[in-house]
Amino acid sequence: MKPIPHKIFGIYTDKRRIYTKNVFPGKIHFEEKTVKDGPIEYREFDPRRSKLAAMIMKGCTNIGIRKNDVVLYLGSSHGYTPSFVSDMVEEDGFIFGIDPAPRVMRDFVFLAEKRNNLVPVLADAFHPETYMDRVCAVDIVYQDVAQRNQTAIFVKNCKMFLKKGGYGLLAVKARSIDITKKPKQIFIEVRTQLEKEFTVIDYRILEPFEKDHCMIIIKK
Repeated sequence: MKPIPHKIFGIYTDKRRIYTKNVFPGKIHFEEKTVKDGPIEYREFDPRRSKLAAMIMKGCTNIGIRKNDVVLYLGSSHGYTPSFVSDMVEEDGFIFGIDPAPRVMRDFVFLAEKRNNLVPVLADAFHPETYMDRVCAVDIVYQDVAQRNQTAIFVKNCKMFLKKGGYGLLAVKARSIDITKKPKQIFIEVRTQLEKEFTVIDYRILEPFEKDHCMIIIKK
């Protein structure tokens, strides 16, 4: 069965798996499976490799990402999820990928050479003032950072870069925040913190795809 449009913008489905439409056909980067429909190529988006894909598979109805959006991606790593966001925002969209690790940023640079809507920025997301001259106001802030202060990092960047009416997506890694508390307790604490600053529009625990993780989506 060829993929058909999903209820989430920029996502396609064959009822079992989800895909994005490859805006750079013929280029795959992570040995992902592809499906072709004439000149159109779809890339399979694996929920066991991406918290964003897991969020979609858990029933989220709006991730906020649209064609031509500008995205600030905190914790871009090797670029698996950013490559799919790259498909969703299409060629006229733009993604700033922030990561402090030179080794993974090197991989992201190679990915950006193949996908010209990705821009690598070697920086620490906890210090957005160090890259404020390289990043503009954005429509989306997406964060996947395994640090104890991950909520503070997210709030700081949303306040500094996220446009009014923009969306923020925070992948919460409970074990990185406090291994002594139950993950659900941490999720509630993080959500409560975010509700003091923004409107929370969705919250989902990502099991069975990701253990001890949830994703919270906010609107500024």
